[in-house]
Amino acid sequence: MKSRTSVMVSIVLAMLVASLDSTIMNTTMPVIAKELGRFDLYAWSFASYMIASTILSPVAGRLSDLFGRKKVFGFGIIAFLIGSMLCGVANTMIQLVLFRAVQGIGAGFMVAFPAIIAGDLFPVEKRGKIQALFTTMWGLSAVLAPLLGAFFVDYLTWRWIFFINLPVCIVSFLTLIPYQESYEPKRAKVDYIGAILFGAGVTSLLLVTVVEQNRVVYTVVGLILLVIFYLHERKHASPIVPLSMFQNKTLSWININAFIGTVALFGTSSYIPLFLQRVAHLSLFMSGVALLGTAVGWMSVSVPAGKWILKHGYRKLLLIGNVLLVGSGTLLLMLNESHGFFYVFCVMIVQGLSFGLLSTVGVIGVQQLVGGHERGISTSFFMFCRNMGTAIGVTIMGALLTSGGSFMAGIHHLFLFGFAGSIVALLTSLKIQNEAESKHNRAAS
Repeated sequence: MKSRTSVMVSIVLAMLVASLDSTIMNTTMPVIAKELGRFDLYAWSFASYMIASTILSPVAGRLSDLFGRKKVFGFGIIAFLIGSMLCGVANTMIQLVLFRAVQGIGAGFMVAFPAIIAGDLFPVEKRGKIQALFTTMWGLSAVLAPLLGAFFVDYLTWRWIFFINLPVCIVSFLTLIPYQESYEPKRAKVDYIGAILFGAGVTSLLLVTVVEQNRVVYTVVGLILLVIFYLHERKHASPIVPLSMFQNKTLSWININAFIGTVALFGTSSYIPLFLQRVAHLSLFMSGVALLGTAVGWMSVSVPAGKWILKHGYRKLLLIGNVLLVGSGTLLLMLNESHGFFYVFCVMIVQGLSFGLLSTVGVIGVQQLVGGHERGISTSFFMFCRNMGTAIGVTIMGALLTSGGSFMAGIHHLFLFGFAGSIVALLTSLKIQNEAESKHNRAAS
C-alpha cells in the first residue's frame, strides 16, 4: 500500500507539471517571443514539444512492456526536468525550440503512464476514479496557468514558468523510487529500425500542421514511411507496435473512434477562448475559466465509469459518449454573438461528459483487450490516436477560421466541421462490439 501511495504521488506531480507546462505557454509565449526575437519561430515552440511527445508516447509504452514501467517513467521525469532547465536558460528562439523538443521527449515518456500504471495497480471498477484524479490535474492547470504566467511575467521573469518544474520533477522522481511494480516485463530485442521509421513517418505528417509550404510533399513522404514501417513490423519478432493487436476488431474500432472524435471537436478548447475574448469581450482569465466546464463534465463521468463498465458494458457507454459529442457539436454550431460565458460553460460541460466517457472507457477497454505484456503499447497507442487527432483537428479548424470572410463566419465553418466529424465518430462507434466486456470477464475469471 505504501508503494502504491508513493507512485500515485509521483504520477500526480508528473501530470501536473506536464499539463501546466502545455497550458502556461499559451499565455506567456508572446512575452517570450518579444524578448528572444525570431517571431517566425513562434509556432515551432509549440510544435517541437507536440511532435516529440506524440511520437514517443507509443514508443515509451512499448518499452515499458519490455523493460518495466518504473524505469521508463523515471527516464521521462528526468528528461522533462532537463528540458525544463534548458528552456529556462535559453537565450535565443532557436534554443528554446530545441529545448522544448527535449521537454517533449520527457512528456512523451510520462503522459501515458498514469493510465498504464493504473491498469497494473487497480481493478476496473476503481480505474475511473484514478483517471478522474489525473483529469483534475488538467483542470487545475487551466486555472493556475493564467495566474502563474501573469505572476512570473510581472514580478519575476518568464523563465520561472520552466524553473518551477524542477523541484516538482525532483519530488516526483524521489517518490517513484520506493515503487515496487507488480508488472513483470517480457524482455525482447528492441525494434530500433521500426522506432525510427515510425518516428520519421509521424514527424513528416505532423509537420503538415505547422509548415506553410510543401504540405503535400510532407504528407506523401510520411505515408510512404508508415507503409514501410508497416511492412517492417510484419516481419519483426518484437515490433514496436505489435500488429497482432489489431486483429481484434473491437480494439481497432475503439482507436479509430478515438481518432475521429478528437479530430472533430477536441480542438474546441483552442478556439473557444478566442471567441470569448473577441466577441464576448471576456478577460484572458475568464475565457480560461470557461474551459473548466470540460473538467467538470469529465470528472463527473470518470469517477463512476469503472462501475458502469461492469454493469453496462463498453459498447453502450461509448455510444452514449458519442451521442453527447454530437450534442456538443450541435450546441457549438448554434454559437453566435449573443452567447457568452454561461452558454459556453454549459457546452463545455456536455463536451466534458462526452470525452470523459470516451477517454476513460476507451482506455480501460484497450487495456482489457490485450495481455499484460501489451498493456503499455495498447494504452499509449490509444493516446497516440487521440493526440494525432487533436493535432490534425486543430490545424483544420485553424484553416477554416481564417478562411471565413469574418471572424464569426470562420467560427461557424470550424464548428460545422466539428459537428460533421462528430456524426462520423458516432457512426464508427456502432462498429464497436461488446467483445471488450467478454474479454474482461474471461480475464477476471
